[in-house]
Amino acid sequence: MTDFKVFHEYGEEIERRIRLQTFPLAVKFLERETDIPQGAERPVRDFGYQVLLCQGYALSRKEGKTIAMFKEDMWCFEPVVGYGWAEAPQYFLDGHNRFPQDVKDLEAGKNFVSDFPRLEVGRYQGVVSAPLTTANFDPDLVLIYCDSVQLSLLLLGREYQDGHDLACHLSSHAACVYSVVPVIQRRECQVAIPCRGDRYGALSGNDEIIFSVPTQKIEDLLAGLRHVEKHGSKLPRNPQMRIEPERSESYVKIYEMMGLGNR
Repeated sequence: MTDFKVFHEYGEEIERRIRLQTFPLAVKFLERETDIPQGAERPVRDFGYQVLLCQGYALSRKEGKTIAMFKEDMWCFEPVVGYGWAEAPQYFLDGHNRFPQDVKDLEAGKNFVSDFPRLEVGRYQGVVSAPLTTANFDPDLVLIYCDSVQLSLLLLGREYQDGHDLACHLSSHAACVYSVVPVIQRRECQVAIPCRGDRYGALSGNDEIIFSVPTQKIEDLLAGLRHVEKHGSKLPRNPQMRIEPERSESYVKIYEMMGLGNR
C-alpha cells in the first residue's frame, strides 16, 4: 500500500518555498470508476449539476476538496476530447470549434485541431484532483498556479538538473488540456496560460500562470529549488533598483572577457 505521506511532504515544501496562494494540485487519471479514491466527490452525484473541469480543479486547489470527474460530470467538451474520454465529432475536426468567433476561416480552425493535444481514446475514463498535501492517491502530475516571480523560481529549480530550457506548446485555449496532456505524453514539465473558461468560469487570477510537473520529476524540482536557494534565489525577496548591482564571480569573468564595462 502506498504511503501518501511523501506526497504530502512534497506539497508542504513546494508551498513553503514558492509561497503559493492556492494548493499545489495533485492530478491522477482514472481507468475506471472503481479507481475513484475514498472520499472523492462527484459533481453530478454530489452537487446535482455538471461543472467545467477547471471548476473541479479550482474546488481542489482553493477549497481543498477531492474531486473526481468523468464524462457525465463535464460541462465542457474540450477536456473530454483532450483526455481521450470520447471520439471528437467531425464538426470539431472540421474547425468549427474556433470559427468564426476566434479565427478567420475553417482552415485556421483545422490548424487549431491539429495542434490540440489529445490522449488516445479509451485509455482513461476519468480524472481526480486534490491538494498535494492531502491527496490519498498517487498523482500523475502536479499543477501549480503561480505568478511570474514564482514561475521564474520554479523554472530555475527545473533547470538545475541539466540546464536545458523548457520548450512549451502555448495556447489561449483549454488550459486543462494544455497544462496536463503534454505532461502525460512527454513526462516533462509544462507551462500553460489559464484560458477564458479558467478565468471566467473558475475565477483564476489575472496574475496566475500554470506550471505542471510530472510526479517522476518532483524530487528533481525540489533538489533544484534547494540548491538555488543557497545562492540567493528564493522567496520572499525585497526587490530594490540598484545601480551596478552585485554579480556572481562567473558573471563578472564573462563580462570582462567580452570587454564590457571599460570606462
